[in-house]
Amino acid sequence: MKGDRRATRRGSAGGGGRAGGPEERFEDLVDRFTGLPDVAPPGSTGGRFGSHALRVRGKIFAMFVRGRLVVKLPKSRVDELVEVGEGIRFDANKGTPMKEWLALAPESELAWHPVAEEAMLFVRG
Repeated sequence: MKGDRRATRRGSAGGGGRAGGPEERFEDLVDRFTGLPDVAPPGSTGGRFGSHALRVRGKIFAMFVRGRLVVKLPKSRVDELVEVGEGIRFDANKGTPMKEWLALAPESELAWHPVAEEAMLFVRG
């Protein structure tokens, strides 16, 4: 990523995971994060919101919404990724983009695992 060493490109070390569409890529994330301390897979909590979300200590850090990976990151990091065209601010159909949530662009070449790991560490605190 332009000037950023935290997120690797798809296919590089720690990158791509399973080949396939976005659903398969999210399932790969679920497989990789399930079993880590304090991480709960999608469907492990009741309710509709966040039913397709990975949680750490009960808080959502990554979810699959409308075919996109959506992650919670610091506002400055979201601003940076939006500015370089890697995604858009997530809007939960309420008409207001959320400052700390990024919906990764389908054409983004960022590997999902490092971005989700960054989100998990941010949410974990």
